[in-house]
Amino acid sequence: MAEKQRTLREPLSFSGKGLHTGVEVTLTLQPAPENHGYVFRRTDLPGEPLITAVAENVTDTSRGTTIEENGAKVSTIEHVLSALAGMQLDNAIIELNGPEAPILDGSARFYVEAIQKSGVTEQKVERRYFKLKEKVEYYDEENGVHIIAYPDQMQSINVLIDYNSDILGNQYATLEKWEDYQEQVAPCRTFVFLHELEQLAKLNLIKGGDLDNAIVIVDHEMPQEDIDRLADLFHQPKIEVKEGILNNVELHFSNEPARHKLLDMIGDLALVGRWFKAKIIATRPGHLANVEFAKLLRQVMKKQLLKKHIPVYDPNKPPVYDINQIKERLPHRPPFLLIDKTIYLDDKRVVCVKNVTINEPFFVGHFPQEPVMPGVLQIEALAQAGGMLILGLVPDPENYSTYFVKIDKVKFKAKVVPGDTLILKMDLLSPLRRGIAHMYGEIFVGEKLVCEGELMAQIVKDKNIT
Repeated sequence: MAEKQRTLREPLSFSGKGLHTGVEVTLTLQPAPENHGYVFRRTDLPGEPLITAVAENVTDTSRGTTIEENGAKVSTIEHVLSALAGMQLDNAIIELNGPEAPILDGSARFYVEAIQKSGVTEQKVERRYFKLKEKVEYYDEENGVHIIAYPDQMQSINVLIDYNSDILGNQYATLEKWEDYQEQVAPCRTFVFLHELEQLAKLNLIKGGDLDNAIVIVDHEMPQEDIDRLADLFHQPKIEVKEGILNNVELHFSNEPARHKLLDMIGDLALVGRWFKAKIIATRPGHLANVEFAKLLRQVMKKQLLKKHIPVYDPNKPPVYDINQIKERLPHRPPFLLIDKTIYLDDKRVVCVKNVTINEPFFVGHFPQEPVMPGVLQIEALAQAGGMLILGLVPDPENYSTYFVKIDKVKFKAKVVPGDTLILKMDLLSPLRRGIAHMYGEIFVGEKLVCEGELMAQIVKDKNIT
């Protein structure tokens, strides 16, 4: 039986200080309609702006995950998102009257217990799953970070941490089924090395932090008087080091740090914006790696969704741009102008047409006895279609040029021969930022996919324009 989407049964409020800002804030979880996803609302700002919890909106991952949309931002969102995902909720509005989610006890426990006590509401619409069909991998060699996802019939996450610490050693944590989240993951608190804590305090960060919402790992010899000074800084009574950890807290699990990294990863991967079926294995994950991996998953998901849309070419309909109008927008000229008309264009997608005839000059040598359109020219045709798309995003496209800076994951599925009519479709994978456009392109002959790939282009104002 298909799973239904779920939301909160009633509003739930939590109050506390933000970890880094120290600002007292109230966070309220509100029920949300079907297909809404997770959206933050800053109730303290004019107009109460919304911030959608998706990976493209992440602006900082230095000491937590921060998202921003239309000038409004909210930080340290990973624990509340982890709780929502861990409790298998699909839709929620997260209201905040400040810039940062409260740290509470450094885990997701309070959110989870409140949701469990209040209950959830099953909605009428089926849960939307993204089923991974190919391996997705992120690797940061310099920092020893490796995250890989394999297609699977369910979602599971395995985390391994190794910080070259004699105290922590190698730790491993896993979540095979969501029913285990509440007891096995949610109570696990954040951890910090003592030398990091000292440095953060000197930088005037962790203004809302105290020794009750983090596990402090002492990874080097420290005189008791220095520990006493640190206790005074955080308004704590006398504390000591016990087995490499400040003795003001007791571990819930021997591998609680690894379990907290698992908690964080679940929260960051909620930024994919959809449930997905995959087995994820992560070595030394952190917020930056988690978010970059979420972006990769979103790109794969978008491509899978885009593949379901095969453009239909009706030659009886007038084009959006004919060849003369295309020449006004693109600098290319025959024999290197490789699109004949644009039949669809909005701010995220363009569809162009290229009629391939035996009169193409490249067929003279490629190949005389078996004419085949070179793959590199198919990519060039896609690039020109992409130029039509991104030049449509500026008010004066005649003053700009597009330069392609990256081509990736290109696959040629079938030969293109004289007599074929190419339907070239280009979709933006992410919003245009700093003049850079990341696009996914496909070429069809009829309903047959003959070429696909990702292209990245930069839009640049022409030098002769002042």
